[in-house]
Amino acid sequence: MSIAYLIIGLVGGFVGGALGLGGGVIMVPLLVFWAGLTQHQAQGTVIAVLTLPVFLLAAIRYYAAGNLKIQIATFVAAGFIVGALLGAHWIQGVPDATLKRIFGIFLILIGIKMAVFK
Repeated sequence: MSIAYLIIGLVGGFVGGALGLGGGVIMVPLLVFWAGLTQHQAQGTVIAVLTLPVFLLAAIRYYAAGNLKIQIATFVAAGFIVGALLGAHWIQGVPDATLKRIFGIFLILIGIKMAVFK
């Protein structure tokens, strides 16, 4: 199973580095469907992965190309820290099946918005 986890990380890292989608969009569904984790377990695992500086090299590459706005990233990161803590606290009381539906609907709505609207 370790190889499957490496592949999940590789796919999540590649898509995250190439498209900026973040690990959650790719790795959470893969951990649920390939590895058999619950939605809560998959989300917690991906959050643990993302707390490590896994995207540091990708960020350096974007910076070198002039495509990283450090001031904006700093403010977004500050909000992200607070929001992540609040969201992680709140979501623990949501049943797994409900959380899976919320996650799926969120991905569908974002996909429609990105594909259809300007």
